[in-house]
Amino acid sequence: MNQKTPETLYEERLANGELRADPVQALAVDALTRVHADTIEFVGAKRGWFSKGPELPLGLYMYGGVGRGKSMLMDLFCDTLPENIKWRRVHFHEFMISVHDFMHEARSSGNDVEKALPNFAKKVKQENDVLCFDEFHVTDIADAMILGRFFTMLFDHGVVIISTSNWDPHSLYEGGLQRDRFLPFIDLLVEKMQVLFLDSPVDYRGEFIAEEGSYFTPLTGETKKKLDALFKHITFGAKSQQDHFNVKGRRIDVDAACAGAARFSFSQLCERPRGAEDFIAIAERYETVFLEGIPKLGYDRRNEAKRLMILIDALYEAGTRLVVSAATTPDRLYTGADHAYEFDRTISRLNEMQSKDYIEKEK
Repeated sequence: MNQKTPETLYEERLANGELRADPVQALAVDALTRVHADTIEFVGAKRGWFSKGPELPLGLYMYGGVGRGKSMLMDLFCDTLPENIKWRRVHFHEFMISVHDFMHEARSSGNDVEKALPNFAKKVKQENDVLCFDEFHVTDIADAMILGRFFTMLFDHGVVIISTSNWDPHSLYEGGLQRDRFLPFIDLLVEKMQVLFLDSPVDYRGEFIAEEGSYFTPLTGETKKKLDALFKHITFGAKSQQDHFNVKGRRIDVDAACAGAARFSFSQLCERPRGAEDFIAIAERYETVFLEGIPKLGYDRRNEAKRLMILIDALYEAGTRLVVSAATTPDRLYTGADHAYEFDRTISRLNEMQSKDYIEKEK
């Protein structure tokens, strides 16, 4: 059986109507297919004392606005890698947390801290031929100061790197402290990775959500079918998976995540001891959040109502798109006296988040 490639899978999804033809996405598919072929050759090549084999393939850094299909394009690459390729797909922020955790553990154990980063790079290579980063962005000085050295090690070990980002690499860590020390890392990225701007004027997700609506009531089987269809469409028909991540040691489980979108139940987020930090992390991690099953809330559920208010604030401030299924309209969700005044702001924001202007604005 012929090995699928990003190009053949893309054409298959165009043919069955899951995707619409887009010339900019087609350029990205060409680039991904090139990396795909080069990676298979690179990993499969035999290396000996007198033969180094092929050069490390040029990676790919894809950047562009929300809803341009970056995550879907990454899916095409990951879904067609053969079984002999070891790969990992991870949110960049989550990956960097694991780097710092490894270094912290080395310090706590009294080990040589200078060896911690090289040791972690070796560990990454032992476990992965390819690293695929979602949402590549740098804001933290601790990340900025080690990235150049760390990525040099990864490239030297032969790790192929693919990433998506909302940011031009030359804008990474812009305005950050000691940015002059970060600039060599940008040069390294541009040298080792093809940089591709997804300059598409169409925000496919925003366009479709604005057309179909983003607030569904009441809570019926028909409403769930509508949400299922909407989620499938905005994730370009790609297969969703359960996800999880940690916020200061607290685990957050995700029912389904794919292509920058995630599904949560009201129970998951508002009936458990969650706080602003958890909700901010969700808002930063995903471009679109589905919040399903909001019930009517009375005085006896004032704590859940308070968490809902904090969640909506976090999503709104981050510009994250929100798709909701609820028992009733926003103005009738909360009937308690406590928090009634504050909940008026939540009502206002829920209504605004359904507007075309909010849905289609850049995050």
